Amino acid sequence: MVVSPDFEPTILGFLCNWCCYAGADLAGVSRYQYPTNIRVIRVMCSGRVDPKFVFAAFADGADGVFIGGCWLDECHYVTNGNYQALEMTKRSKSLMSQIGLDPTRLRIEWVSASEGIRFAEVITSFTRQIKELGPLGTAEGKTPEQIKADIQAAEGLINKKLVSHYIDPNKCQACMICLRRCPAGAIIGGRDQIHVIDQGKCIGCDICAQACPSRFSAVKRISAEPVPPPLPPESRAVVRKGKPS
Repeated sequence: MVVSPDFEPTILGFLCNWCCYAGADLAGVSRYQYPTNIRVIRVMCSGRVDPKFVFAAFADGADGVFIGGCWLDECHYVTNGNYQALEMTKRSKSLMSQIGLDPTRLRIEWVSASEGIRFAEVITSFTRQIKELGPLGTAEGKTPEQIKADIQAAEGLINKKLVSHYIDPNKCQACMICLRRCPAGAIIGGRDQIHVIDQGKCIGCDICAQACPSRFSAVKRISAEPVPPPLPPESRAVVRKGKPS
């Protein structure tokens, strides 16, 4: 199908608050010219971008999705969210290929707060690339309804977390450090009570694994395996040395 020269793509952009969003702001203040096709959503970290967000954008008709984060090893959080964003993007591109979407419609780039000109160049390049592909479905030979149906059919894979977290009941000392640090309120427990992670609430941010004291190492990262079931509440009491159970 021939792409109309008048076609203007709709691009959804997820920009890290600390670097890429600031770079976009600098581009505007400095009057660097770039296409206005991108619609920006500011996120605190590129690692917060979930595959569900990416595929929801395509299901709603976005022609391209852009993710902008801090340069690798320069993340503002101990979780190194930009590495998580990179892995998420690789996985999403693989899923896109499986369901018949051109994976080049998704792009991730690193832009620092001082790189306004780089932001303008990257967005210009990506917009040109999407213009050449044409509207969503053109290069793929699919209707919007078919694309939405394919995305819904792959929902189980899209919603699957890259890495799950599990608290080893044999190592947990109920210190409550991970519980206090969890931003999603996904950890259940109390003092003298083994902690468990509510997998339905867990966002996979890895903060619990980072926070758990190394002398305990109770939080385990589980990839491509089922998470063991949590202990029942009546079995979660921590038996400490010198204390009755």
